[in-house]
Amino acid sequence: MNNGFIKHWWKLLGVIILLYVFSAGFLVPLKPGVISVVPTSILSGKSSNITISAYNSHFDELESGDIKAFLKIDSVHVIKAASVTAINRKTLDIAFDVPLRLPNNSEYERSTLVLYNTVDGYMVTPSALTVRQGDAAENTDSLVTVVTWNDQITVAQVPWTFSFPFRGILYETIRNTFFHVAIWFAMFNLLIVSLVYSVKYLNTKSLYYDAVAASFTHVAIGFGLIGMATGSVWAKSAWGAYWTNDPKLNMSVVSLMIYIAYAILRSSFTADDRRAQVSAAYNIFAFCAMIPLIFVIPRLTSSLHPGNGGNPALGGEDLDNTLRMIFYPAIIGLSIMGVWMSSLLYRVRKLEIIKIEKQLST
Repeated sequence: MNNGFIKHWWKLLGVIILLYVFSAGFLVPLKPGVISVVPTSILSGKSSNITISAYNSHFDELESGDIKAFLKIDSVHVIKAASVTAINRKTLDIAFDVPLRLPNNSEYERSTLVLYNTVDGYMVTPSALTVRQGDAAENTDSLVTVVTWNDQITVAQVPWTFSFPFRGILYETIRNTFFHVAIWFAMFNLLIVSLVYSVKYLNTKSLYYDAVAASFTHVAIGFGLIGMATGSVWAKSAWGAYWTNDPKLNMSVVSLMIYIAYAILRSSFTADDRRAQVSAAYNIFAFCAMIPLIFVIPRLTSSLHPGNGGNPALGGEDLDNTLRMIFYPAIIGLSIMGVWMSSLLYRVRKLEIIKIEKQLST
């Protein structure tokens, strides 16, 4: 029993990691965030009221004055809200007395809305409001001479909490990062192993290496199909359609079809050595084709996916430290599961090879 446990410890590790990923991925709460700001444009030199709607907030649990709001133009030009009123748990009415002159004599400025309270912490919404330069002749109220842009954002430091970041449009679907994105990474790991064993087969002509390569590739294809399915569901929620004319989507389908052709190609041969030789060569071609299709071409064009326009994906805008604590284990756990499934397929193919060798020896 101890020998069996030692031999299969990595399988147990994979199960434990995936249990952690699934439980934490679904149960960890989402941080509060601003969903909408109405209106989205105000004039300088006037007192303006805006209404914000938030997600997962607790405004009605706070006392008057506990909620602070700021409009931030840059690191110097900031103004504090004149009043903040909680309408209900998720809605605030905020009044800003906006100075008469905009910084740098500009016609308009895009400002960041910063909310803070002791329960929800910070809620930061970049480009939430456009402040336009008003007509000085219409602003004779004394407030324009009193209010300045030199207030600083002075609030308490928020302690770190184990919660997922709020991202506009994504909301709760950000949890799909652990499944859709992680399973694609696991697929790439399996394809790398398959590539290595295809090269080994060409060097040694051992059918066992071909069996390993085929097993890993077939499991990777299954992972790719699951990745496409979870991606389509995510696209429906975030983009409004199951499929769009997105370069990364199209290139991913082309790559997956190339590997599906690998499986079809293998089934068209009856001679084991010939099938192995052609499959190994095609597998190397498929991997070399996948790299520019998925990692190069989408970055050279405009894409809805992160990582377009030459920028790397999975940076600070996509992941924070909390997400990384689950995302990276998800890749490891799914990769281990893929190796486990591939090893089961290999054992079946290995028995077939042994059977053929025995027939040839007799």
